[in-house]
Amino acid sequence: MSESSEPVGVILAVDVGRFAEVVEALRRAGLTVTSEQPTVGTLSGTVAEDRIAALAAVDGVLAVDRERVNRISPQ
Repeated sequence: MSESSEPVGVILAVDVGRFAEVVEALRRAGLTVTSEQPTVGTLSGTVAEDRIAALAAVDGVLAVDRERVNRISPQ
């Protein structure tokens, strides 16, 4: 059995009309949900990097983006 890759933050857009169903399928695919915005059909969470493609393949998922962190250096 291989080890999972490191977890990464992701932001997803899903079908608003099927939000709860799609979120449950995403959890089964390995997503740990950290925030839900059902009114606009978005959520965020963490997942092993090698599972991002599995999230994108879930029926009802419209987009999957890796979370980005921008840092501003002190002056």
